[in-house]
Amino acid sequence: MKKKPLRLISKIFILLPLLLYCLFLYARKNDSREYYQITVYHFKSAAQEKIIDSYLQNALLPALHKTNISKIGVFKALSNDTAADKLLYVFVPVKSLDEISKINDKLNADAAYQTAGSEYMNAAYNASPYTRMETILLYAFPLAPAMNSPRLHAANKDRVYELRSYESATEKLHVNKVQMFNQGGEIDLFKRLSFNAIFYAQVIAGSRMPNLMYMTSFENMQEREAHWKAFDADPTWKKLSAMPEYQNNVSHIDIVFLHPADYSDF
Repeated sequence: MKKKPLRLISKIFILLPLLLYCLFLYARKNDSREYYQITVYHFKSAAQEKIIDSYLQNALLPALHKTNISKIGVFKALSNDTAADKLLYVFVPVKSLDEISKINDKLNADAAYQTAGSEYMNAAYNASPYTRMETILLYAFPLAPAMNSPRLHAANKDRVYELRSYESATEKLHVNKVQMFNQGGEIDLFKRLSFNAIFYAQVIAGSRMPNLMYMTSFENMQEREAHWKAFDADPTWKKLSAMPEYQNNVSHIDIVFLHPADYSDF
């Protein structure tokens, strides 16, 4: 009779890894946090910009809309008028990594996409639509699991979208900065001060890591300046930024000011 409890315990130990794996799959399946793919086009000329715009407006965005990706952001750097290296950003939100891996298969099977994007896709080696293209893959923060469409009324040409990139010296310090945004209350502060954020996310694949990125939006540059002035003066931020546990968790910051293309979804 004493062997039965032992047999039961041994069966539990045998089944435990399978149970934990099933729980892991269930958690992943029910994870509401989005993934984001940001494609950055670097280009030099108006001719290149025209080809990229035509491809995005007439081929890529309509094709992605057909796959139920409805909110795609296309943004151009405010510095493009004077910069030699001009920038265009394409922001695509998806529900899972599987969805990202299947996008190219869906595009390759879309005849309308292939036709509409032929000029871009069939460009000659010495007449490329861009000088360089990079892709950044991100995973939304726990306390900001999904993107938000901005609540703005200004014309696209007047709007200011601020994309910030925070690099950390080590992975541990990066985790600390992410925790500062979430449990530390930085996201709540941005919400309270109406920064109209689009997303907050960790970079999980990109050329600059460890890293996090987020995007806020404003009616114009004057509103942007007023919001950051209020942020810097806020007692909550002064207290949070002075906490010993959050010191030196950012080693480099990049800030890019953007405005949406006329055909951008937001």
